[in-house]
Amino acid sequence: MEAIRGTWSIGGIALGPIRICPRMGRTDTAGPTLSPEEELEAASYLLFSKGDYRVAYTSFLSLYRRGLFQKELLELMTQAFYLPNVEALRRQYEENCTLLSRYPYLFRRDFLPFEDLPIQFYPYDDDGYLPFDWKSGLFSDYVNFHTPVIDRNFFHDLEKPVLASDVYSQYQLEYLNDTVRKSEWVGRENHIYLHYTDWGTFCAHLQCLSFKKLLKEEKLVFLIEDELAQYPIDFQARFHIDYSRYPVRPVGIREVNRLIWHTQLAAHNGGDFFNEIFYGHPNLLAYESVILDGIDNLLDEMRRRVRERRLETATDRQLLQIKHPTDKDLLVAYFLNQQESNSSLDPNSRITPILFFQPHFYNISYDISVDTKSNKTVLHSEQYDRIRSSAVFQNFKYIKTFTPIRRPTTSYAATIRFMEPQIEKEGRIVADDLTACMLNRSFMVDPWDRLYRDSVLVRFEDGKLNPKATFTALAEFLDLPYTQSMTYCSGASGIDPESLAGNARGFDPATVYRTYDEFANDDERAFLEYFLRDVYETYGYDFHYYKGEPVDEEWVTKKISRFTTLNRFISRSWESLYRNTHNQKTGAPLDQEEIERRIQDTLSGLDSNRLHVSKLLMRGLRFINEDGQPLKMMTPLKLDPALLEQPLYH
Repeated sequence: MEAIRGTWSIGGIALGPIRICPRMGRTDTAGPTLSPEEELEAASYLLFSKGDYRVAYTSFLSLYRRGLFQKELLELMTQAFYLPNVEALRRQYEENCTLLSRYPYLFRRDFLPFEDLPIQFYPYDDDGYLPFDWKSGLFSDYVNFHTPVIDRNFFHDLEKPVLASDVYSQYQLEYLNDTVRKSEWVGRENHIYLHYTDWGTFCAHLQCLSFKKLLKEEKLVFLIEDELAQYPIDFQARFHIDYSRYPVRPVGIREVNRLIWHTQLAAHNGGDFFNEIFYGHPNLLAYESVILDGIDNLLDEMRRRVRERRLETATDRQLLQIKHPTDKDLLVAYFLNQQESNSSLDPNSRITPILFFQPHFYNISYDISVDTKSNKTVLHSEQYDRIRSSAVFQNFKYIKTFTPIRRPTTSYAATIRFMEPQIEKEGRIVADDLTACMLNRSFMVDPWDRLYRDSVLVRFEDGKLNPKATFTALAEFLDLPYTQSMTYCSGASGIDPESLAGNARGFDPATVYRTYDEFANDDERAFLEYFLRDVYETYGYDFHYYKGEPVDEEWVTKKISRFTTLNRFISRSWESLYRNTHNQKTGAPLDQEEIERRIQDTLSGLDSNRLHVSKLLMRGLRFINEDGQPLKMMTPLKLDPALLEQPLYH
């Protein structure tokens, strides 16, 4: 459409000459406030001159919701956005009506004429709509029927067939259809009962949803309004189908489409503790931590098994029948093959098992830089890039992510404690883990990142001190039943295993209150608290070492000069290395003076880097990824106050 020039009008509203508004398309509040007429003019210019139509659309919607120019705007939006797409909506509606009219488990057939549907869906972009309710005359919020989020606990109780009300998400409908096993496969009635509280609203959504594939296996039973009283239907009495005559079918590799990714925010954050909670869950393929670097070897071994046609298990034979097995297929097959991960599975479960996966790495590191255009800090992690690009993750259709966090000063000191005995035994070099911890902001995510679209952060302290409230809430988020297996810690070695020598077992809260004073001093911890102050505020941790004083370069420099505890461990590790190092020119062992000089050079370099990083972070804790997208704090898990056994930890 060509830009309209000169004086023009919309719906009888005369508008002045077209001009480019300097605020056009901006969302900030700088500059003069526009009058409603000027807003309308600016938005209309964008629309008719082929500018960003979404900015225009948003402005129109804002004016409409404020009760301004409603008749004219509704006409404009209908002409511009609805009518060009109405035939596609009509075709989808008619296709669904035809399919559902023949479907045996929908008991109503009085579909409304398309023109009488109570909701019109105005396309906003390629992904979603703005619903308009004719009765109220109001636009609802933007909706994307394919948003990859499961926002309810469908499977909280698997004693009866699944019952869900008013599911209007294509993603969630497919999720239910893919996750609930066929009645014939579990030897009992196991349909998905979808209750819709209003027939007209259900009909209206048939414009946007697609039931073509969902109806093929006849898993769905539709109950409209007061038909809810029929739940659950006796299929043998009503339809003469006796599912008890069918044998239980073993889980197929490609049935497993759900992944729970237990992320590792940082070392010593309680990852083993959370693994122990989920170990033995009847609906999980749960395995103790798998080292990230070992996953490729694991998959290579599975590929060799397929290539060499080694038929050791029923799962292997099933794998050989898959024409082109993916990395996801190989990983699922590996988990199904392991007695450790499948021994607790309920073979009669109504749902397919979920792969519970924690690819463990020794630590995650971040690079930091400043984007000169936005003056914001850019975070980047090669480890995370590797995970995000992994075919294993990309091939799972449904992903839930949860991340444990522990008080950062405690997590940091526990890391140093873990490394200390390895200095002499293994020649371990202690890195500047304080700076690494300060930069490790794994709790900040791109909300549009597929792996984090459906994610939550869980505090280690809550799990220890309020286990019932924590794990009930976490099970709800992960769409799992909260089972007896989640009320205690277990692993391959039995109940309350010792993850590392000296670690607290089970729900022992000792590790909540340990400060590991011999591995971190107060200046180091105050420094860490200040630069992670947004973390402390967001996730409910009180300051224990930073006293709230103003921070400038002098403060930072003084604190860095007092990193004596960390520097002592770093020096010890380098000294151990240098005592086994020889002079390249003479071949003689390094003398003590040379060792001390080299160690001092190392520490000076670390101090310089610490100051550099601090200066970057003192510009403000505003972070973006390499694509310039803003990073946001991961959503914390909310606990039910009624289930708290003691006050929340601060």
